[in-house]
Amino acid sequence: MAVETRQRRRDWVAQGGQYEYRVVVLPRTTSRSDAQRMLTEHAEYGRWELARSVLYVGGERRVWLRRKVLRVRSTLA
Repeated sequence: MAVETRQRRRDWVAQGGQYEYRVVVLPRTTSRSDAQRMLTEHAEYGRWELARSVLYVGGERRVWLRRKVLRVRSTLA
């Protein structure tokens, strides 16, 4: 199954597949429930997925979200 996934990924990249990224900065005053609600809304309505999350010494958290760039081809010819 992992081989199929890798092959699909290679095919997608070969066709010009790309991701767009969004960086969300959460200050240390943001509660866990508020952060979870915000990230859930991004995932459900914006089709974003979690790419990376970093917690800094001061308590600030940065979250990288990504989603596939959808290229639409014209059907008019």
